[in-house]
Amino acid sequence: MKLQMGADEARSLLDAQLRGELPDERGRFGPFGGRYVPETLVPAFERLEDGVRQFLHDPDFQEQFQRELREWVGRPTALTFAPQLSERWGTEVWLKREDLAHTGAHKINNAIGQALLAKRLGARRVIAETGAGQHGVASAAACARVGLPCSVYMGAVDIERQAPNVDRMHRLGAEVVAVETGDKTLRAAIDEALRMWVTDPSGIYYLLGSAVGAHPYPYLVRELQSVIGAEARQQMIEQAGALPDAAFACVGGGSNAIGLFYPLLGDDIELIGVEAGGTGDGLGENAATLATGTPGVLQGSYTVILQDEDGQVQETHSISAGLDYSGVGPEHAFLQAAGRVKYISATDDEALEALEELCEAEGILTALETSHAFAAAREWSRENPGKRVLIGNSGRGDKDMPTLTKYPARIRTYAGA
Repeated sequence: MKLQMGADEARSLLDAQLRGELPDERGRFGPFGGRYVPETLVPAFERLEDGVRQFLHDPDFQEQFQRELREWVGRPTALTFAPQLSERWGTEVWLKREDLAHTGAHKINNAIGQALLAKRLGARRVIAETGAGQHGVASAAACARVGLPCSVYMGAVDIERQAPNVDRMHRLGAEVVAVETGDKTLRAAIDEALRMWVTDPSGIYYLLGSAVGAHPYPYLVRELQSVIGAEARQQMIEQAGALPDAAFACVGGGSNAIGLFYPLLGDDIELIGVEAGGTGDGLGENAATLATGTPGVLQGSYTVILQDEDGQVQETHSISAGLDYSGVGPEHAFLQAAGRVKYISATDDEALEALEELCEAEGILTALETSHAFAAAREWSRENPGKRVLIGNSGRGDKDMPTLTKYPARIRTYAGA
């Protein structure tokens, strides 16, 4: 069963989070998080934690990071009003356009931040993992920017369905390592990257791509990605004249979602994370971790995971490679248990339909990951007419063309189609 909290405990922990006190000194968000790693990796994690504490909020580091975000990443990204979707859905729809960031997704915010940190820590090379390929591309680009060699671990299944991004990584100078073990998707890629890190923990920097894993990664990724929500909050006030009634983001490991949600936690906004419902409710048919999972330890963190009765981590399914993961970031597990964020799922078919509608209505080809958030926002809008909706458009869909070509376009609802 999922871990539940009493109202008083939840309120106290949420207040602590708003004060910036979570994770605590043990790297925990309430009962979730922590550090469960092999003894051989303990020095590497302690060194990383010391580096995060020393550099992350240092004025010199932040000046360099903010400069790269402005001059190289292209921030702030746009907040776009969606007039056609607004008319169709009966709500006021706004999109936070991370697809317009350099390399085409939110992943670049975290990648350049960690690459700069790796440089300050004296790393000789960087390793990364990727599912949808966007983090791999971002890591390759960021490492090229700071002058460090990069190897990206990617499941063989994901390599096949994300061929354009594999080519981009090669062209950006990265080595792409195909992972043939396990489920051959993101979970297996993370396992292989961790094994490589053990071989040279002082010379290798592991550039983790989502808000998952052992402390301090969930905290580090959240801090680097919070630029999304901070910008969106200010832009909504300036452009829409008010904050949204609800904000939606897709959730795999959860980096784009926590980046959008964290700066909004103190506001009266309904926050909704959308997982991959896949093709069904059974184990192996989806990646809806928070909807159907149970607490356990996965890849260094106590969080909610998809496991059987014997505690064996299960394979997952999603049409979107970036959501095809058996766990979720511990901060999301906490926010669900505390009742601050609601987590639901959208199926493969619903995501495809939402992607097609966005293409036709607004001229935006979004990523299959992001389309899950659009599917859920559309359903919410039907029940909440007249409200204001913010959707985190986490990435563009060019990378998904090999998958999309297998599904002929079905929706033709506008005049002249």
